[in-house]
Amino acid sequence: MASQVHPSWLPALLTDTRLPPKLFAWSAANILPATAAKLGGAAGNGNHQQHRVNNAFSNSTTNPDQRVFIVGPGNIGRLYASYMVRHPNPLPITLVVHRKELLSQWAASEGVGLVDLCSGKVLKSKRFNVEWWTETRPQYGPVREVADGKKLHNVFISTKAADALAEADRLRRYLGRFSSVVFAQNGVCKLWPPYGPLYVAGRYQAGDAPTFSACVVNHAAADSSIGPVVSASDPPLPHKRPLDDFFTRYITTTPVLNTKQVSSGELWLLQLEKVVINAAINPLTALLRCKTGELFTSDDLQDPLARVLDKLLWQTSGVIQGLINHDASLDIITSYAEQTRQFGSGGDDFHKILSKVRMKLSERFSQPVLKAKLYTFGLKISEHRSSMLQDAEAGRKTEVRDFNGWFVDMAHFLGTGLDIARVYWFGRYLFEVAWAERDGLRVSKTWLYASDMSYPEEVPGQTAPAVAYPHPTRRPRHLEQADQEAAPSIASLTSGSHHFRMMKMGNAGGCGGGVES
Repeated sequence: MASQVHPSWLPALLTDTRLPPKLFAWSAANILPATAAKLGGAAGNGNHQQHRVNNAFSNSTTNPDQRVFIVGPGNIGRLYASYMVRHPNPLPITLVVHRKELLSQWAASEGVGLVDLCSGKVLKSKRFNVEWWTETRPQYGPVREVADGKKLHNVFISTKAADALAEADRLRRYLGRFSSVVFAQNGVCKLWPPYGPLYVAGRYQAGDAPTFSACVVNHAAADSSIGPVVSASDPPLPHKRPLDDFFTRYITTTPVLNTKQVSSGELWLLQLEKVVINAAINPLTALLRCKTGELFTSDDLQDPLARVLDKLLWQTSGVIQGLINHDASLDIITSYAEQTRQFGSGGDDFHKILSKVRMKLSERFSQPVLKAKLYTFGLKISEHRSSMLQDAEAGRKTEVRDFNGWFVDMAHFLGTGLDIARVYWFGRYLFEVAWAERDGLRVSKTWLYASDMSYPEEVPGQTAPAVAYPHPTRRPRHLEQADQEAAPSIASLTSGSHHFRMMKMGNAGGCGGGVES
């Protein structure tokens, strides 16, 4: 029987009954010249540059409703912006930053840059507007509301996973049935069942919700998929045809990106496969301060780290298989079966075919299959430094709650005989044992708090499994050196500030480059 307890993010949003806020769109023109100079931006020159660039590019389309807004231009956002601006029929693009200071930094910068790994050339572009959206009315320069108080049509949200839905929720005043919202981050989109329908019904009137889609970006720009997130069982209204969504079509026809359009069912499965990889690679590389390939030096279960990965995959496999066979996934599984033409004209009835589809999908997410995919992917990107490792080293909050925490929440929802306590604590248990057994090192208990996961209070009466630690021995020299260079402690996984630079170079994906995983 499914649990009626909802994950913390859902009541946090739905219990806020205030009207969505009125937001002002600040530009560099709203920064006082003295302030801009102090922040390192040549305000006069920057405003002139932005004005010139914006005029040149804003007129490239006759329909202002087709402007693209990229909210949270991090690695993925900058990557997509840099290629979408080179579309054969480019739409004007606005980058929406999260701090006022970034407006001045942008005005003084050379724009967004990508390194083409084939040619070694740096591809720079400043063909964007840049705005900061806030409830604070500007005291200097032009005063303008977001979208001039109308509706946004093409919104690409590429914030961290924890912030994505909250950001979309803040924009509700400017979203409606003709809006297309694309989520592009790691983890599983929160709008899938079982919780997505509750959110949509609680925030939008029937028929007035935007078209929600999601991107799955594996490790390169040319290895991405996009599709609609179906969060309600009601049939789509005549004006809502997700597979023919204008913004989705624009993204899939952007050269180099080569983003494939998939059905909602296939998108769901791709996100599940990706979160298995994220939940295994990211936290372990962050804790061990190592590149991805160091996790996969052996698949021999006598190796402590291989044993940890094996246990973790059994946990994730069990949760996903339980979800596949749960009634909450019926609409998604049915959609997948229809899109893949599983329902033929034969005599098999609906339930028999559905049972076969679920059996095949359960095999797709069996532990041996997931293990083969994980090791293949991990060895393919052996030199990669995971996004969570980079966050840990920089003192930023990590996404462990959105990767491993998703399995915790879903196992709690399913309540189908899974050992909820062990799933809840497997982050502590497996990761501490991994580090301890691999290097003979006692692991700091600060990990319990750094993981940003709620433990005992969410599972009343449950206790954590005991953890036995081996005697500590000397840490390998290369890891000691890495620790000295990395400096931050485990506690820094969730602390510190996020320093953002627009000119930070990403990798062009067409020739082996990639984005964060």
